[in-house]
Amino acid sequence: MREIVHATSVSVAGRGLLIRGASGRGKSGLALEMMVRGATLIADDRTIVTRTQDLLHLSVPFALRGLIEARRIGLLHADCVDDVPLAAVLDLDVAETHRLPPNRTTRMLGVEVPLLHNSASEYFAAGLIHYLTAGRRD
Repeated sequence: MREIVHATSVSVAGRGLLIRGASGRGKSGLALEMMVRGATLIADDRTIVTRTQDLLHLSVPFALRGLIEARRIGLLHADCVDDVPLAAVLDLDVAETHRLPPNRTTRMLGVEVPLLHNSASEYFAAGLIHYLTAGRRD
């Protein structure tokens, strides 16, 4: 099974984060912020999600490979990786209201995936990097 979704994706320590949200919500900007902190681009704007067994993997449509939009600057070249296991989905359309959020999941291609909500904090990108690197206490 395979689906192309309107989302940006990055990899940290070999774990993929799918960043979804409406146009103009800040998907590319958050990815850029994470990239300067050590993340690697998978795909900007469109991400291919592929299911193999009970695992989901993220990859980039060929035409978008190695490109990310920086608003009011243009399309920038970026190192990128492909075929990265999906570790979590971040929904920028939903604001996080809990200081210590509950565990949430979403379903993609029939597979349950951890779900995170948007945070307006200045260290959100750093927190996401660490989440992907070290995990979260349940």
